[in-house]
Amino acid sequence: MFAVDNIDEVVARLRSHGAELVGEIAQYENIYRLCFLRGPEGIIIGLAEQLSNKSASNVLGNS
Repeated sequence: MFAVDNIDEVVARLRSHGAELVGEIAQYENIYRLCFLRGPEGIIIGLAEQLSNKSASNVLGNS
């Protein structure tokens, strides 16, 4: 999983190089947007864009 600043921009750039979105870009609460891409060699990577300063552990009460 790679942290990115703008998931839409990174997905568009990777698609222009032959990557394919696996499923769709999902959003978890108002905290993260996540997706998986398959590259031309078949390797799958994950991308995550943090939307707010809260972490998932803060939302789940594990802070």
